[in-house]
Amino acid sequence: MPRNAERSADDPNVADGQGIWQLAWPSIMLFATQALMGIVDLAFVASLGSAAVAAVGVATQVHFFAFALLAAVTSGTVAVVAREWGRRNADEAGRAVRCSVALAAVFGALLMLALPASEDMVSLLGVSSAVAVLGGECLAILLAFSVPFAIEFTLCQSLRGAGDVRTPLAIGVATVVVNAIADWALIFGRLGAPALGAVGSAWASGLAYSVGLSVLLWLWWRERLLLPSGPWRGSVTRLLAWRVLRIGIPTALEQVAFQGGLLIFMAVVSAFGTPAISAYLIGVRILALCFVPGFGFAMAASTLVGQNLGAERPDLAARAGWRGVLGAVAVMGSLGFAIISFAAPITTLFGATGPETIHLTLRFIYILGAAQPLMAMEFALSGSLRGAGDTRFPLYTILIGLFVVRLGAAILIALPVFGTITAVWLCLLADYLVKAGLLTWRFASGSWKIVRV
Repeated sequence: MPRNAERSADDPNVADGQGIWQLAWPSIMLFATQALMGIVDLAFVASLGSAAVAAVGVATQVHFFAFALLAAVTSGTVAVVAREWGRRNADEAGRAVRCSVALAAVFGALLMLALPASEDMVSLLGVSSAVAVLGGECLAILLAFSVPFAIEFTLCQSLRGAGDVRTPLAIGVATVVVNAIADWALIFGRLGAPALGAVGSAWASGLAYSVGLSVLLWLWWRERLLLPSGPWRGSVTRLLAWRVLRIGIPTALEQVAFQGGLLIFMAVVSAFGTPAISAYLIGVRILALCFVPGFGFAMAASTLVGQNLGAERPDLAARAGWRGVLGAVAVMGSLGFAIISFAAPITTLFGATGPETIHLTLRFIYILGAAQPLMAMEFALSGSLRGAGDTRFPLYTILIGLFVVRLGAAILIALPVFGTITAVWLCLLADYLVKAGLLTWRFASGSWKIVRV
């Protein structure tokens, strides 16, 4: 057993306000570094023009859609590891990690089969032919690194399930540094590297994640991680794999639905022209700084809810969930207000060029910034439910909020009889209002406390 894996019976319970913040802040910093990685990509590519920005942004979004399927492994892993860790069963938690890593490797290999269809996948969004060709090249490179992407993400999620959020943070910071250097070298041809232009950002991302995975695997092999590496024999079993996937498949469907809905929404936006889609992509990258606290509090709440249910303390699990909501609303609401207040200088800083693109980006920031408290509730409550193993209800919420409310209204508004892009973006507010209400009702009901994991 690794030196850090032993836990005494008198460990203080972490399901209090301090526990939420102790787990949330490293996760927030980690997701901030990941957002920064996208922002750095965009900042470098912005000098190449709007078409390059659109190509990289669309390729990244399609890649997110493809990787949403990995949630079948990662969300199930978090729930199982957190539950076993709460039961003081480190060996079983380690076995679940090894099984999940094997599943992630298989998933990454299967995803690489989509390489020949990269350009066709980008073209489905209705972008111009030039954007489709360049975006297809970027997507193909990202897909080529699917195995290291999948394994690294799964290992980091496993550590979070056990409560170790600092190791993933350190790996994330190293990944961002490598990515920034590689971006500069490969996009512009520095340090003896070829000048690859926009596709250089995709190569930089793949290289950065490969380096991060190498470090993580070395630490795991050397028993320097909280979870034991242990023997592989007997770890990858059909029973354990199904235990992970049974919990994770609804979340994978939720993420696929979410990313698919975003792609459809992006296609609706792209019908209003290149300035509109560029403004949307730039605005999302800027407001990613607001999203990251939500991801951090969601992960913290997920870990604490799962661990306390494993320790047979549903009252503390509920308290951890609600405190995650309060923390997320406070932080995301404050950041949203700050970004709205300084929207004009931030917009130009993040690569918006041309008066129309700048004008539309400002509008989008104002609208999505106002939705931050509602988004905070969605993030924290969904994370709490997933930590309990209740992964079906967030799926139903996505289907109702995103597809019925947002896309239903946006498609009607986008018809030539109605349509303005601002009205389409306003559908976001209705979407998040509905989802926040449904998730609050579910968590308050307490039915998640009896879900079998």
